[in-house]
Amino acid sequence: MRKFSRAARGKSNRYIRIVQPRKSRASVLSARAPLLLFLLAIPMFAQLTAQQRQLNLASFETVWSTIRDKHWEQNPAGLNWQAIHEEYRPQVEAAASTEAARGVMRAMIGRLKQTHFAIFPAAVYQVLDASGGGDGWPGFEARVLGGRVIVTNIGTPRSPAGVQPGWEVLRANGVELPPLVSKLETDPAIHELQLERAVEARLSGPIDAVRPMVFADLSNTRVMRDVKLIPPRGEFAGFGNLPPQPVWFESKKLGNTGYIRFNMFLDLVHVMQEFGDAVQQCAHCDGIVIDLRGNPGGIGGMAMGMAGWLVSQPGLRLGTMYMRGATLNFAINPRADAYGGPVAVLVDGSSASTSEIFAGGLKDLGRARIFGTRTAAAALPSVITRLPNGDGFQYAVANYISEGGKALEGNGVVPDVEVHLTREALLAGHDSVVDAALDWIQTQKARK
Repeated sequence: MRKFSRAARGKSNRYIRIVQPRKSRASVLSARAPLLLFLLAIPMFAQLTAQQRQLNLASFETVWSTIRDKHWEQNPAGLNWQAIHEEYRPQVEAAASTEAARGVMRAMIGRLKQTHFAIFPAAVYQVLDASGGGDGWPGFEARVLGGRVIVTNIGTPRSPAGVQPGWEVLRANGVELPPLVSKLETDPAIHELQLERAVEARLSGPIDAVRPMVFADLSNTRVMRDVKLIPPRGEFAGFGNLPPQPVWFESKKLGNTGYIRFNMFLDLVHVMQEFGDAVQQCAHCDGIVIDLRGNPGGIGGMAMGMAGWLVSQPGLRLGTMYMRGATLNFAINPRADAYGGPVAVLVDGSSASTSEIFAGGLKDLGRARIFGTRTAAAALPSVITRLPNGDGFQYAVANYISEGGKALEGNGVVPDVEVHLTREALLAGHDSVVDAALDWIQTQKARK
């Protein structure tokens, strides 16, 4: 049995890259920033100067030409993109405010009817930079369940004394969390993935910093703790333009069922080795549970290698990614000694990118049964860059179609069995999603 053999919290994924001009080093974002950028749209209604108007026009041209040159289709979304330019540029020229110009650009990219294309205000960068990030974490994991921030897992013996799964986090570092969550959940543009990252930002900070926190315990009694933030679990690993991320891997046995969980598809050499070892050590298990809840993704190729430990038949694939002038088939690399028993994959609204490719592909192949809630529907590789007027622009550079012929972007992976993690179950010492997967595995064993 191996537990927490490599551990830490991930905050980003392989498919999001930030491009920033050298002049703005003061506004360099943390790795979690791409997942938070949609949370703080601050309008700007000030009268435009001639320079601001010109910067808005330059921003429009940047957005339009980027889509023309980077979109995976020659005619983006089947549109006459030159005609789109002629339609919307006069509207930007006539815009009386930066907010109005931003609205025109948002309307233009809305014609694509595709996610991962967005514009957000320059003020977002300033707010994020001032938020005071850091790698320190409180020693427990928390998720938003039923509109409340609930402790879901105690990740280390150094966790705050007495804090238990199921406790609600009411306040962190002076921020009242229930009103924050309530406000964000009322905005249809805010997805669970962004909401979770907004909460995580309030619970993290510099290592060794002390954060005053208020909890509601089993009986909803308010409990105050001064929580010292500790170093992240696991080891740091980088990839491409991404800054190093802390990566952890956990494997153990739940009875005679294997359980595997890791925070992101990164640190390729170590995580792939750990995954293969865990599967091999479970050759005679009743089944294997792979927990991808909260996993934002990472290196897409890792999904192919991991699936190979579960699929022995050659010639299968998880899906296909389409880019301008190139196609990438997510072909599975089968292993001769692949595990052939029942496989359950756990997902939720914070399972994104490579997590969706892995879970959706195995589902389409009939190789795994999916438990939990619909995934983030954010499978596309995208870039976030800064526009001349200071706004941010996110754009996708590829499309992904699952082996079943469905676009994961905007749809996500729909679980075979919808199960919600609840505070009541956690307080009783149970994870309802894990329990459902274990019950299914036992039914498969009984049918043999």
